Amino acid sequence: MAGTRQDYINYRIQKSEEVLDDAILLAGNQLWNSCVNRLYYSSFYLIGALLYQHEIKSETHNGVKTQFNLHFIKSDKFPLEYGKLYATLFDWRQESDYADFIDFDEPTVLTLMKQVSEMNKAIIQFLKTS
Repeated sequence: MAGTRQDYINYRIQKSEEVLDDAILLAGNQLWNSCVNRLYYSSFYLIGALLYQHEIKSETHNGVKTQFNLHFIKSDKFPLEYGKLYATLFDWRQESDYADFIDFDEPTVLTLMKQVSEMNKAIIQFLKTS
């Protein structure tokens, strides 16, 4: 990897913001399943940056979820709701990508989008101040 630790963290923040913009475009076109996928990745990039910043290793998506809960939810750095939200994103992304006959609807995804946006802002703030 070229660059500093902070360069990598900044890159992941930028990537997260781009992917969240993608989710907004997909929602505007009522592509709800694809929107859920992009919402997941917008948080995944940030949580990965958070783990990297604190030198916590994880090699899988499930490992990222586990480490986030272990080091940032259980220690009260972030509220329990964020752990539950990320777990929901993880599960729904899996379902939208791999399961048959899964169709998310507008109210569900728009609510999720608001929650993800709030969580992402909190994680970005944490990344910038710790």
